[in-house]
Amino acid sequence: MTLRERITSDMKDAMRAHEAARLSTIRMLLAEMKQKEVDERKKLDDSDIEKIVVKMIKQRKDSVEQYLAGKRQDLADKEANEIKVLEG
Repeated sequence: MTLRERITSDMKDAMRAHEAARLSTIRMLLAEMKQKEVDERKKLDDSDIEKIVVKMIKQRKDSVEQYLAGKRQDLADKEANEIKVLEG
């Protein structure tokens, strides 16, 4: 099973379980993958997808730091949850 198939399967599982936050994060990942494919005009392989996931995790970690500095615990928690989904 390729990484793309696993992500798609995870999305379907999140839909069935009515997990809105998880579903939103997975859709965001799929949109980022699609955008990269359109920009580079090639089909992404597993290593390309892993790079996108690592980049998105890094962005969210930076956001958590910024939100905590701004005393926005609610937004920091949301970003932390997205990190957990992306790491899965």
